[in-house]
Amino acid sequence: MDPRLVSSVSIAVAKAAVESGVAQKEITDWDAYAEELKQRLGTENELLRTVFNKAKRFPKRVVFAEGNNFNVLKAAQIALHEGIAKPIILGNAENIKRIVEENELDLTGADIIDVRSEAERNRRDCYANILCEKRGRKGLTHKEAAEKMYDRNYFGAMMVENGDADAFISGYATRYFEALKIASKVIGIEEGMKTLVGMNIIMTKKGPLFFSDTTVNSEPTPESLVDTTLSTARALKTFNVDPVMAMVSYSNFGSVRKGSPVRANKAIEYLHENHPELPVDGEMQLNFALDKKLRDETFAFNKIKGKDVNTIIFPNLSSGNIAYKLMQDLGGLENIGPILLGTAKPFHIVPMGCSVREIINMTAIAVVDAQG
Repeated sequence: MDPRLVSSVSIAVAKAAVESGVAQKEITDWDAYAEELKQRLGTENELLRTVFNKAKRFPKRVVFAEGNNFNVLKAAQIALHEGIAKPIILGNAENIKRIVEENELDLTGADIIDVRSEAERNRRDCYANILCEKRGRKGLTHKEAAEKMYDRNYFGAMMVENGDADAFISGYATRYFEALKIASKVIGIEEGMKTLVGMNIIMTKKGPLFFSDTTVNSEPTPESLVDTTLSTARALKTFNVDPVMAMVSYSNFGSVRKGSPVRANKAIEYLHENHPELPVDGEMQLNFALDKKLRDETFAFNKIKGKDVNTIIFPNLSSGNIAYKLMQDLGGLENIGPILLGTAKPFHIVPMGCSVREIINMTAIAVVDAQG
């Protein structure tokens, strides 16, 4: 069930009731009525409303690299019709046309590009030159760069790198780490960062929980944990969320002086000294992070005293990845992401074989990312 149906179907019924004279109350502001219906869905959907509303204000050009798949095309259609994004769809034009006709889709207004066609020859050559110039001293030959431009993921990433598009989405039919390599090689890491970060959003009844890093760094250094914390905090700000962050481990505030607790402790020490404005503390066990009464009674010195934690920074990839999948699969909670943070330009990877709704959510996030 897609929560957006609550507003779209209800509005259709209400309009019919008004037009037929059955309705006892006449509605004049349908936009306000739609927003009221969305608010009834609860706090767990407030974040998505914020993201979608921000995306609609200034829709951006989003490249969908895997246009030969129905779910991707359906998501592009919805993004186009709802005014979330201006889709650029990469794929075989004949295959896309067939899927559109068979499923009665409407992509009027979207750009469809066949990267292998003769019409794109000049752009392939241009992109190959740019990529070779960027990666030439890292072992990439011009011939290899030219061959990569026949790959939709490389071509689409180069569109963003070259300013021909604002954001990139792939992953539906591409392995995550393959797409991650392309992000590193073509787009690169934003200035001041040393690593990329994967963040997942778990939509709970009490509001969203943000988990980092869930997909990239297997054994992060203290410096990586600092980068993870800072990039996650910046991402929450774009969603109009004030971060309250806990760096978790299997120990509390230095009670274990070896392994991941030490790395987390060093990261917290750096953050407290260089970013005192950021509400973050640790290392601490997860139960202390989520139970502020228990945390404040046991460790009264903590720097997030009296605050409800909404962001968890994990000590390594295994713990972060396992945690979000447990919440999603056993808890039955909706998951958004992983959202890739730290790229120089907006580059996002959806889970392989994901739903239309997941692609649409990521599209809105990519647009907001591009606005920033």
